[in-house]
Amino acid sequence: MPLSGNDLREVMTDLNIAKKNEVHLTIDAEPHIQQELSDYFTFDVPGAKFMPQYRNRHWDGKVRLFSTATGEVYVGLLDKIVSWAKKSEYSVKFINNEVYGTPFEQNEEISREGVKDYMTAISSHKPREYQIDGVYEALKYNRKLIISPTGSGKSLMIYAVTRYHVGRKRRILLVVPTTSLVEQMYKDFIEYGWDVEKYCHRVYAGRKRSTPQRVTISTWQSIYKMDRKWFSQFDVIIGDEAHQFKSKSLVSIMSKLRDTKYRYGFTGTLSGAQTHKWVLEGLFGPSYKVTKTNELIEKGHLSKLNIRIILLKHPPIKFEDYQEEINYIISHEKRNNFIKNLALSLDGNTLILYSRVESHGEILYKSINSSVDDVRKVFFVHGGVDGEEREEVRLITEQEKNAIIVASYGTFSTGINIKNLHNVVFASPSKSRIRNLQSIGRVLRKSKGKNTAMLYDIADDISSDGQRNYTLNHLIERVKIYNDENFNYELSNVTLK
Repeated sequence: MPLSGNDLREVMTDLNIAKKNEVHLTIDAEPHIQQELSDYFTFDVPGAKFMPQYRNRHWDGKVRLFSTATGEVYVGLLDKIVSWAKKSEYSVKFINNEVYGTPFEQNEEISREGVKDYMTAISSHKPREYQIDGVYEALKYNRKLIISPTGSGKSLMIYAVTRYHVGRKRRILLVVPTTSLVEQMYKDFIEYGWDVEKYCHRVYAGRKRSTPQRVTISTWQSIYKMDRKWFSQFDVIIGDEAHQFKSKSLVSIMSKLRDTKYRYGFTGTLSGAQTHKWVLEGLFGPSYKVTKTNELIEKGHLSKLNIRIILLKHPPIKFEDYQEEINYIISHEKRNNFIKNLALSLDGNTLILYSRVESHGEILYKSINSSVDDVRKVFFVHGGVDGEEREEVRLITEQEKNAIIVASYGTFSTGINIKNLHNVVFASPSKSRIRNLQSIGRVLRKSKGKNTAMLYDIADDISSDGQRNYTLNHLIERVKIYNDENFNYELSNVTLK
């Protein structure tokens, strides 16, 4: 039987791409093309060799975003697939799905001018141009990963997207990493002038998960084990601080939302690893960076930032491994005394960030707290401090002029907004791009009488036999971040005595 014209076109197309659902595309192609795609979408996971699964040989340390077995790949990677096919000189055809439509759908009713008018109408807060651009990109393309640094007014963009879909009688799931962020988002919506009691329901430990209200604001921990039927009620998913979701939990949540057409991720920054970016883009959509921190500083939206790197010079020691060096650093009495004296000498409210609660945080807190008078307030915040107490710390600090907060990176690097914060001290070494930029963001919010913020980056030179110690290499990574972001910094050498 001879081939028809349609059959011939089907045969001649190298990649036939269709939506399986709102989570996955299916790609029909010759086996050798599928293998090329698989190679292209396979990544080595940074630090995999240190993970138990890899050490026990249960995993090869790779993430594969395209399956040759099923032909499936995340919908949000469509633009990358098409770009790859073009470079490889492969033809592409989009197959219509009766339920889920054709890939690359756009919302034709959305215009930038319309978004501007809408954002102006729904809030007394005048939207900035980049906020309008971010909301336009999200609504126009139905799915997007919006990258917007701390202090850029990310919650106003989330509010605008939420209001738009509520106005079209859609149900929205808004997911955040922590209970405190659930409450903060709820309060932000009130501040923007919305009747949140009518439209929004909060979900976290001990609260019911079902509601007639159109917007559910929840921590991802509270819902990721819910069944697919529960997720099927939502038309829209919005993930705030998307970089903080545990990978398996995020994939679980997003995969259960297989009929959810509208997908928006918001984050202040990404890790810098390609695999991290592509997984998030795959689940939410192509990324769009609305602005940069240095641009916000230049335009006066954020405080000016001065960074002082204080390099503590130690006698040379050769450590067996990173863990041994960390234990030495955080237990070093003279180093901890230096941080204490630095904190006591600073004017304005000061945030001291550490990594380990008992072995470092408690030591710093007790040392500082025992050295101040009854007037100066010192707070100790860690994962064991509940959301209400953290909120109390935030409210008190907003009214103080010289408070000191000793807090873990995990609790304060993300999601706690204190405008009246003047200094941040990095007491523990870190090379994480996300952690460092989010932590810097804590101190950049403007407040009355505050135009400049200070970051004190405590680093350690314990080099031996001409080789840099582990955490000195971490400092080099942080300096790369400062250079990438066009931050001003100066270096001071201090010999520990």
